[in-house]
Amino acid sequence: MAKHDPDLSLLFHALSDPTRRAILTRLADGPAPVTALADPTGLRLPTVMRHLSVLEEAGLIATTKDGRVRTCAIVPEALAPARTWLDDQRAIWEARLNRLDAYVMTLMKDTE
Repeated sequence: MAKHDPDLSLLFHALSDPTRRAILTRLADGPAPVTALADPTGLRLPTVMRHLSVLEEAGLIATTKDGRVRTCAIVPEALAPARTWLDDQRAIWEARLNRLDAYVMTLMKDTE
């Protein structure tokens, strides 16, 4: 049975929504206030706040509050667990494909 990592599940859940991915893309350019993140989405502020909450829970963003202005910033190192998992999966599948290739080549040689 595969090892279940709840942090990894939170991370992939946060990345599963296109609005949240768009917010992360915008934050890659630098920190931004919530209102600036909400404007291009066309969503109401409470909906955007829920999206930001999911991103923050996954550790992908950090927020600070200065007066009435809440500013969000991306936390790029939070993607490391996903990258590690994807790299591991890639290695597994490349090894499987290499074994399949070797098997097919053996079958081809046997039929000659």
